[in-house]
Amino acid sequence: MKSAQQWFDDYAISHQNPVNKLIHWIAVPLIYACVFGLLWSIPMPFAGLAENSINWAMLVCLPVLIFYFSLSFSLGAGMTLVTALVFTLLRWHELHIEWGLWLSSLVVFVLMWVLQFIGHHIEGKKPSFFQDLCFLLIGPAWLLSFILQAVGIRYQKRCD
Repeated sequence: MKSAQQWFDDYAISHQNPVNKLIHWIAVPLIYACVFGLLWSIPMPFAGLAENSINWAMLVCLPVLIFYFSLSFSLGAGMTLVTALVFTLLRWHELHIEWGLWLSSLVVFVLMWVLQFIGHHIEGKKPSFFQDLCFLLIGPAWLLSFILQAVGIRYQKRCD
C-alpha cells in the first residue's frame, strides 16, 4: 500500500495551478460533506425503532476512517474530527432547515463537481480519480495534510 506521502505526491501532480487549488479548498470539503449528507438521507431499515439511530453515513464512514488511519494516525484522527464536524452540521441541518438534507446535499454536490471540473480545465489535467478511485478519498486528506503541517503535526508514518 502507498504511504500518505506517495498518495499526496501523486495527487499533487494534477493540482499545481493556484486557481485549481483554491477551488479544491472550497469544493472538496463540501463534496465530502455532501456525500455523507446524501447517505444520511437514505432511509435505514428499522430506523423508527430508536431515536437518533444509526444511519448509512455512519456505517460508510467506518471503512473510510479505517483507510485514513491506515495512512497515518494523525490523518485518521484529523479526518475523524472532520467527519464528526460534518455529522454535527448534517444533524443541525436536519433539525433546522425546512428543505430536505438530500436536496441541499445533491445541489451542492453537483455544483461543487462542476466547479472541480472547471478547476481541472484551468489546470489542463484530468482529475486524479480517473487514474485511481482511491483519489476520491485522498483529496480531503491532502487538504488536511496542509493544515497538519501548518501546526507542526507529521503524517508520513503509517499505523503498523
